[in-house]
Amino acid sequence: MPEQLREAEERRQRLRWLPAAVIVGALVIDLAIPKGVNVFPLLAAAPGVAAPLLSLRGTIATGVAANVAGLALVYVERDPTWDDLVPFTSLILLTVVAAVLNVLLARDRRQLRTSREVAAEVQRAVLPELPRRVGRLAVASRYEVAHEEAAIGGDLFAVHETPHGVRIILADVRGKGLRAIRTVNALLGAFREACDHQPELAGVVRQLEIRMQADTARATGAEAEAFATALVAELAPGRSELRLANRGHEPPLLLHDGTVRALEPAAPSLPLGLGSLGLGPLGGDDSPVDVFDLPLGATLVLFTDGIDEARDEEGVFFDPVPALSRPFPGDPETVLDTLLTAVLRHTGGRLQDDAALLAVTWVE
Repeated sequence: MPEQLREAEERRQRLRWLPAAVIVGALVIDLAIPKGVNVFPLLAAAPGVAAPLLSLRGTIATGVAANVAGLALVYVERDPTWDDLVPFTSLILLTVVAAVLNVLLARDRRQLRTSREVAAEVQRAVLPELPRRVGRLAVASRYEVAHEEAAIGGDLFAVHETPHGVRIILADVRGKGLRAIRTVNALLGAFREACDHQPELAGVVRQLEIRMQADTARATGAEAEAFATALVAELAPGRSELRLANRGHEPPLLLHDGTVRALEPAAPSLPLGLGSLGLGPLGGDDSPVDVFDLPLGATLVLFTDGIDEARDEEGVFFDPVPALSRPFPGDPETVLDTLLTAVLRHTGGRLQDDAALLAVTWVE
């Protein structure tokens, strides 16, 4: 079961006592307060409270219990009259309505669970789990889904070892659903092909731009406006030189000896698919590549905007730097676990947008 659905089910389980508490509360109020207080509206609320929390049998049982409690209160106070027929009939009708709602809610939960499981399988098929070691790098990745609806996200990552070095991509495609997943699939295919045939990192990014522009040229509607922010990196073979092309994405973080540094590009570049808005033979600036030093034991952390744009209840954005400003072992899994724990603590346990995270550590 997806994590969000599991959490929702756990919350529902924790609240299963509420219908009984409503009935008990009605009894206490009626017995504790002087005569003349009508607690039947409170009893009538019990089946409605039970409908989203209990099974169909539990919802009906709650309605029966509310009726029995109402009868008991009437007999304790006085003899029943024909005037009591209306509230008891109303209570029975509300129990029937609650039972119908329970059936509808249970059906919707089953459909949501099935849809979410299908979406998760599609996501895993497009983004299979990365190996824990690629060349000289230890690798860890996470894909965190923000919402419970069955919307497939547009975040992607990949790591490939090539004759030209270990090459990495992390990108965020505009939008969600099948439109986004088609673009994700196209970018991953173009990246794999470019990794094997392009000797320079700029050529890899150029091929990704060509593919994005070709796809949007054939598309209609919202797909014709697709673009993707991206980080494309390369660890040169035999050297500690990290080459990085940033196409409108959040800068990655470099962790080393307890310090954190954002690898800002020397010059900004447009996202993939928007190169035609700039200058140059492809409309862009031919994807400038920045060069950084990647020391032995250092960890490079890449993430999409679901992380640094995560907000707390006061609207304050999450800053990943303080959470990572301490020495870490040469284990990228620990780094990502620490980062995710910090961002979920900041947001109160839920992300506002999907987030892809990738960490690589030079362990040679």
